Amino acid sequence: MKTADFRGELAPNGQIAVPPEIASQVPPGTQVQVVLQWGASEADIAWRVAGRQQFEAAYADEDSIYELLIHDTSTR
Repeated sequence: MKTADFRGELAPNGQIAVPPEIASQVPPGTQVQVVLQWGASEADIAWRVAGRQQFEAAYADEDSIYELLIHDTSTR
C-alpha cells in the first residue's frame, strides 16, 4: 500500500484538488481511499508528522517484496 499526505481545501462545489506531484504517482482509474481531517491543532499535526517519520524510518527497501505479494494473484 502506498500513501500520500497533503493539505488541501474543500472548494464550494465539494471538490478537493490533489497536488500534481501526488496525482502523478497514482495510475489513472486506481481506486483510492480518502480520509478527511479538520480542526486539528498544530500540536496534533506535529505529533502525526513525528509518528509518520518514525514509521517510515523503519521501512527498508527490502520490505517492498510484501507489497508485490499482496498484488500477485498467482499466490492465491
